[in-house]
Amino acid sequence: MLTFYNEQHAQHAGHTQRVEGVLSELGRRGLGQIVTPHGVPLMALERTHAPRYLHFLRTAWSEWSAAGKAPAPAVATQWPVRTFRTDIEPADLAARLGLYSMDAATAITAGTWTAAKTGADCAVNAAHALRVGERASFALTQPPGHLAGADFCGGGCYLNNAALAAQHLLDDGMARVAILDLDYHHGNGAQGIFYERAEVLCLSIHADPRHAFPWFSGHADETGGAAGAGCNVNLPLAPGAGAADWFAALETACLRLNMYRPEALVVALGGNIFSGEAHGGFGLQAGDFLRAGERLAWLGLPTTFVLEGGSPLRELGTNIVNVLEGFDCAQV
Repeated sequence: MLTFYNEQHAQHAGHTQRVEGVLSELGRRGLGQIVTPHGVPLMALERTHAPRYLHFLRTAWSEWSAAGKAPAPAVATQWPVRTFRTDIEPADLAARLGLYSMDAATAITAGTWTAAKTGADCAVNAAHALRVGERASFALTQPPGHLAGADFCGGGCYLNNAALAAQHLLDDGMARVAILDLDYHHGNGAQGIFYERAEVLCLSIHADPRHAFPWFSGHADETGGAAGAGCNVNLPLAPGAGAADWFAALETACLRLNMYRPEALVVALGGNIFSGEAHGGFGLQAGDFLRAGERLAWLGLPTTFVLEGGSPLRELGTNIVNVLEGFDCAQV
C-alpha cells in the first residue's frame, strides 16, 4: 500500500497531531511505502471545484492581509441564505467569505491554500496509483475534505479530496467509481458534487443529521437526481447507535457496492467513530477497525483511502492504521 504524505497541515494544531499519529503508527508497523506527492495542475481541481471558488481560496489571505486584518484569521460572518443571489460575486471580501463558506468555524489563514492544495495533490496521486497497478493507496493529508462542496468550504474542509480522487479515476478512463464515506459526519461534499451524475455512487454512514453536524444534509431520502437518481445512498444512524448498528450499515453499503459494480472505490476515512470521541462516536473498538478494513478488502476493488476528521487522540492513529492493515492483510 502506497501512502501519499502531506507535510502541510494549515493552521490547526489538531491537523498536525492527526497526521503525525497516523504516520508514527504506519512507521511502527512497517505498513507500505510512504511517498511525497507530485503537484497536480489547477485544471485537475477545476474538474471538481468551481474555478471562481479556487481563485477565492488562492487569493483570500493576500487580500485579507492587504486590508491590514492579518494575522487574525479570515472568517465568514454573513451568508446568502434563501432568496439571495449567489451567481454574482460581491466585490467585498467579507461578503465573499460568506458566499464561499457554510459556517463560521472554517477560517482562512496564511497556510490554508498551501495545505489544501497539497492535500488535493495527495488524493489525486493516490487515485492514480490504482491506475498503475496498486491494489490500495492512502492519502495521509490534512485538513480534511469531505464537507467541502464544489464552491464552498466548511467543517474545516476546503477541497474535497475524496471527490477529486474519484474524478481523477473517471478522467483516467474508468466508467464507474464509488465513494464510501466512513466519518461521523455526513459526506455532504461528494453528495452535492455528484448528486446528478450516474458514474459515481456516493454512500455515507453517519450520525443522523437531525442530531449532528452538518444538520441540513444526509437524510435517507436523498437518493440522487436527474441522471444520478439512485446513485446516492445515505445510511444515517440514530443517537445511541453502536458498533453492531454501524456494521449493519456497512454491510448494506457493501451490498449496494456489489450491485453497482464500480471499477474502483474511494473511502473517506474518519477517525471519529470510535468510543471516546467528543461527538459520541459509534463505539467501535480497535479490533472493529481491523474487521472493517477486512470487509472492505473482500469487495475486491482497487481502493484509495483518504484521511478525514477525528480527534487528535492517541487512539486515532491506531484505529486508522488498523483499517489499512485489515485491508492489506485480507486474503482475497
